[in-house]
Amino acid sequence: MIFEGLLETEVEKLYQTLNREAEAGGYHLNPDIEFTKNLVRGLMKNEQRYGYRSCPCRLASGKRAEDLDIICPCYYRDPDITEYGACYCSLYVNNPIKAGEQLVFPVPERRPPRSRRLTVGTARTATAIPQPVLAFPVWRCKVCGYLCAREQPPDVCPICKVTKDRFERFI
Repeated sequence: MIFEGLLETEVEKLYQTLNREAEAGGYHLNPDIEFTKNLVRGLMKNEQRYGYRSCPCRLASGKRAEDLDIICPCYYRDPDITEYGACYCSLYVNNPIKAGEQLVFPVPERRPPRSRRLTVGTARTATAIPQPVLAFPVWRCKVCGYLCAREQPPDVCPICKVTKDRFERFI
């Protein structure tokens, strides 16, 4: 299946980039190359539509702040891989699936309904736990959990390569 306006050389280039980044980060792309390239085409199409690579298996709103949790790699990738061996769309898989020792099965949707989602700028419930006083705020990547102490989060996560807006102030 070829999406209109996408050149196969662009699909191959992004596929290779995602594969290289996944392997460097300890992840694996689905070994079914044609299936995986169709997901890559979906990511590229969503980037054309919305300006960001939202999960090709979910409906994006077109508003980045509302869709931060489903920009690939999504916030649900790691718990899905841990529990089911693959993420929701099966782009990322565990070692046994990569090796052909385990089959990919459907993964239940973890994303809460729109009415229960938090978006950028939404207040969270305050906790009673006292917060330590630090020289710098601590930022946490919502995708991989990377932590760093500095004035602002990094422009790109050094672990999973997501952008600055995917970080939250941790402490």
